[in-house]
Amino acid sequence: MSLKAVNNLGTNMVELEVEISAEDFEAAVQQAYLKARKKISIPGFRKGKAPRKLIEREYGETVFYEDAVNAIAGSYVDEAVEEAKIEPVDQPNVEVTAVSREEGVALKAAFTVKPEVKVSNYKGIEVEKVVNAVTDEDVDKRANDLCERNARLVNVDDREAQNGDTVVIDFKGFKDDVAFEGGEAEDFDLELGSGQFIPGFEDQIVGHKAGEDFDINVTFPEEYQVEELKGAAAVFKIKLKEVKFKEVPLLDDDLVKDSTEFDTVDEYKADLKKSMEEAAQKAADNEVEGKLFDTIIENMEAEVPQVMYDNRVNEMLQELSQRLAPQGLTLSQYFQYTGQTLEDAKKMYEGQAKKQVDLRLALEQIVKEENLEPTAEEIDAEFTRIAEMYNMETDQVKSILPEDGVKLDVAVSKAVDLVKESAVIK
Repeated sequence: MSLKAVNNLGTNMVELEVEISAEDFEAAVQQAYLKARKKISIPGFRKGKAPRKLIEREYGETVFYEDAVNAIAGSYVDEAVEEAKIEPVDQPNVEVTAVSREEGVALKAAFTVKPEVKVSNYKGIEVEKVVNAVTDEDVDKRANDLCERNARLVNVDDREAQNGDTVVIDFKGFKDDVAFEGGEAEDFDLELGSGQFIPGFEDQIVGHKAGEDFDINVTFPEEYQVEELKGAAAVFKIKLKEVKFKEVPLLDDDLVKDSTEFDTVDEYKADLKKSMEEAAQKAADNEVEGKLFDTIIENMEAEVPQVMYDNRVNEMLQELSQRLAPQGLTLSQYFQYTGQTLEDAKKMYEGQAKKQVDLRLALEQIVKEENLEPTAEEIDAEFTRIAEMYNMETDQVKSILPEDGVKLDVAVSKAVDLVKESAVIK
């Protein structure tokens, strides 16, 4: 066995002393030699053909030691972790304490591990459930969205542009009488009052008619993303080509027939009310769940390592990166467009990450205390669910995800069910 000792270094810190036998180390050195020899030249031998003993005589007996240790240390440390039954939450700090051909390798691996967790009073939690009533006014407002979706833009030539109108413009921006990059467009659709452009730009188009050419004067905000334009005065030359207003139809049976599966306004509103009441019920259930989770976290005792929170923040940033990828955006581009920095984003995620980590630790402890064991059928069902979510074959998912991790996820879901089922809902 590779594990020789388990040392407690303090709160959530464990050190494993690991040994690699001389026989296994020799095999690793031989593999390191075979991998490295093609790059080594020794006079009298073709490149890559020099014997190992000659290379060691030339460069020293330890020439392949570092590569050999690097190649095999990981598997031995993993074996020791499994044998010690610890749960690391970060990469270890590994120190090689001795290396020799006769004795093999001795090393120490220091780990941050999951904390000891206590959870009390997680059964019978009392929580109030509030379902917001859906009023006729709420339904009317939602029904009128149908009118907005069927609105059309109509050209107007007999009046000036107003807020709410959509205009078609050509524009070109100048700073100190010099056109600047990114300040020009043709046939640009702009809804006045939308705030799409910097303050003052849209307001100065209001009052002009289609066919007019005119200048507008603006000052870029101090926090503008383009450095050379921050706080700068600029002039935009505008050609107002079209002015359009939004013509919104009335909500009547004809509109409902043409736009929905219903025949009358009353039928449409009745269905809207039903779906809105279902949504209100779901929102209330989610709020109850949130209150239960908050109580569980409040009733948990643990000294959680900061690295667990940091790791979750990094995972959330990676998830954001994956969501941006289909849009052709990188994280750095996203930060540039939003005016954020990486540190801003990390700070934004801190609270959410802490809550998620604490809740997971508490639920895992409930799994232990209640001895919640998923059945083989439940585990298979979870693999199938994941496969369907990612449009993959179930066997493919099983080859990627370790069963122990999926099993724990299912057990945690059972812990959530236990908490919900035992709760006292008022």
